Amino acid sequence: MHENTDFERNDDGHEHEDGCGCCCCSASERYGAECEEEERQAGDKFHKEMLLLAAIGLIFALCLVLDEFFGDNLNKQLLDAFFIALYLACGLPVLKVAFRALMHGDFFNEFTLMGGATLAAIAIGEMSEAVGVMLFYRLGEAFQEKASSQSRRSIKALLAQKPIVARLIKDGTQIETVPEKIGRGDLVQVFPGEVIPIDGTVKSGISQVDCSAITGESVPVTAEPGSTVHGGTLAIDGLITVEASGPFEDSTISRMLEMVQNAAARKSPTERFITRFAKRYTPAVFCIAAMVALLPPLTGHGSFHSWFYRGLVMLVISCPCALVISIPLGYFGGIGCASKKGILVKGANVLDAVNNVTTAVFDKTGTLTYGRFKIAAIVPSNGTDRDELLKTAALAESASKHPVAKAIAQEVKDIAIPIGFDIIQVPGKGMLLRNGKNMIAAGNSSLLADFGVETPDVTGTGTVVHVMKNRSYLGHIIVEDSIRKEARSAVDELRRLGVKFVYMLTGDRKEAAKSVADALGLDGYRFELLPHEKVDALKEICGNDTSKTLYVGDGINDGPVLVTSETGIAMGGFGSQVAVEAADVVILDDSPLKVAELIRIARKTRVIVWENIIMALTVKGVFMLLGAVGLAGLWEAVFADVGVALLAILNATRAASAKT
Repeated sequence: MHENTDFERNDDGHEHEDGCGCCCCSASERYGAECEEEERQAGDKFHKEMLLLAAIGLIFALCLVLDEFFGDNLNKQLLDAFFIALYLACGLPVLKVAFRALMHGDFFNEFTLMGGATLAAIAIGEMSEAVGVMLFYRLGEAFQEKASSQSRRSIKALLAQKPIVARLIKDGTQIETVPEKIGRGDLVQVFPGEVIPIDGTVKSGISQVDCSAITGESVPVTAEPGSTVHGGTLAIDGLITVEASGPFEDSTISRMLEMVQNAAARKSPTERFITRFAKRYTPAVFCIAAMVALLPPLTGHGSFHSWFYRGLVMLVISCPCALVISIPLGYFGGIGCASKKGILVKGANVLDAVNNVTTAVFDKTGTLTYGRFKIAAIVPSNGTDRDELLKTAALAESASKHPVAKAIAQEVKDIAIPIGFDIIQVPGKGMLLRNGKNMIAAGNSSLLADFGVETPDVTGTGTVVHVMKNRSYLGHIIVEDSIRKEARSAVDELRRLGVKFVYMLTGDRKEAAKSVADALGLDGYRFELLPHEKVDALKEICGNDTSKTLYVGDGINDGPVLVTSETGIAMGGFGSQVAVEAADVVILDDSPLKVAELIRIARKTRVIVWENIIMALTVKGVFMLLGAVGLAGLWEAVFADVGVALLAILNATRAASAKT
């Protein structure tokens, strides 16, 4: 591709140079200012490549003119020597890679095919055509690499928010360090115009924060004391001090980098099919070309020179680069487009799976509803004081991260769990604090039933939290949530996209579940489900075939069902490690409308990929037939290979467009 450089092929099919630093390579210096430097270097290399090829092309055109109009008066050997020099200047890097491939037993790849075909053309005296084929091949490779780099840089630009420095406040002094050295509880100062280096809570100061690089949301949000901020977002107009909620490797931007870096390795079924197809297609075409070149002249049907030339034409046409380059680029463009909109896709295989979805299943709390609960009623039992009920419930819920628990715990200030109490979270049921015989619990009726405590039937649409102390029932608290304003639009949009069934699974009571399902027009719902029961409910809905099902949850107690569904989507999953590990997709701004957006991106990507497959195979098939009957020469073969590859590359870059 570039002079005096060695080609390599990534797993995703892109050619790149050793040490290119592309997003598929394992280098931590890929972002920030270094990303800009890499882009500058890539641009310089492309310009140098264009200058080299332009110079070769100009001399080549001059030689062709001299050969055409003054060939009878020129020294044929001298003209051929010029063609050989131009061929080596243009084709030496390709020949080097082809030779290395042959030494490793790889006989059928685009480098060996192109190198072998052009050398054979020289051997039969077709000097000018050998130079022309190699020149246009190098030109096509340069533009393909430029398109690939632009697609990769579209994601790297998004991820260039990786903080370069963190201002650690320690013992009243400011220490500049790298974000990787920040630990939980450390205080970090962020100046206006700087990237927030770590996830955490604002301790002092107020600033508008641009979250567009993380969530895709263009409207800045206000960060003030008590607000949660994410690493990788930008403090616009105020100085803030942030208390780190954990180490850098657990931060939003770090997980984001890891997810997108690993996405290219997870190939789609279409990519795997094309890889297998190319491995069989190339040697098959090579054998056909060899038969075309040898059998007719050996059986007395024409000259060896004529049929050998036709075989060379078929070799040039047969290169599968339009497929093996443009298809991964199309998927990578789709992943990049989704990332720009705050949808992180873990691999190309996910895009293929989303295309086939016929059933969408949603969690309720924090997914179809906001998950921001408020206490609607405090109902003590006989003999229990209202404040005692609230304080006991808050004490039990204080160690839980569930939105319902937070709504109760934040109503009581300065609450602390007594020393010696064991904290037990019962998945899908509630919280339990125990110290010997002393015990308090807050949760659903199922939790209290485990201890033989009866609970009253409660009507209404809110979530009911029952409270007990030492097996005595204290009363219940009702907390209410509200449906997301875009939830109904999301359900309607999914139906317009051809999703036949939309269901809801929740651990909440029937009344609360029915209220949400009716408001959104869902096809059905299941209620009072424990995490493992959600898995059973999902299989029941899908008839044990989850291959066309996606599940959307907020990442809290949804790990098992996220893994069970064909496509697991975590809403706002950076609030939960479970979501990042278990889900195939993470939607950063909690909007259920992004599920429909993901399906549109996946479908657009698949259309582009199959357009490239059909176009490449059709054009190559037609030109191979024309070459076999002598109606296409090496110049036409160049179009069938390099031209089609360029068209496929340009088409593939449409997948990265923000318009869907």
